[in-house]
Amino acid sequence: MDLIKISTDSVIQIYYYLAIFATIVFVIKLIMFTIFGGDSEVAADFNSEIDTDVSFNFISIQSVLAFFMGFGWMGYGALQQFELTQLVSFVVAFFVGFIFMFVTAYLMFMVKKLEKTVKKDKTTAVGKIGKAYTSFEAKTQGQIEIDINGQLTIAEAINATEEHINSFEAIKVVKVLDDILYIEKLEK
Repeated sequence: MDLIKISTDSVIQIYYYLAIFATIVFVIKLIMFTIFGGDSEVAADFNSEIDTDVSFNFISIQSVLAFFMGFGWMGYGALQQFELTQLVSFVVAFFVGFIFMFVTAYLMFMVKKLEKTVKKDKTTAVGKIGKAYTSFEAKTQGQIEIDINGQLTIAEAINATEEHINSFEAIKVVKVLDDILYIEKLEK
């Protein structure tokens, strides 16, 4: 005896439309993930110093869509093909939806782990020539564009001199102290 008195045909339609909708949105989201990446960022050779977090997100849009996709298709199949009761089909569909959700979250976690995170050794920038990204007053902090570990990077820096440095002027890194670059204006 079913707890909810809804016709089996109506429940089959609910499962079917839920499965179709979730599958279409899941595929669209997956295509967007493939084209634009996990965070919808476009990769380039010009990076900042911000690191990405590779944490396991069990609850995400993709994993919730996977749950509804598995839930809908299994509920539909359990009622339509296997002719189970509504309660048993709901329990089985919920279990399968949870498995879909977990597997999708795990796969997304593994894909994010593949992202390359380079630890930049700023000491390799000592003696290198770059350019000021922002203007620097005497002994103030700003940003520079410099090659660190073979990658063009925007990094925080401090003007080590009493001279004003304009934006886009050539600079030279003179030292690194506590992971901060100290620069001076490059004389022509």
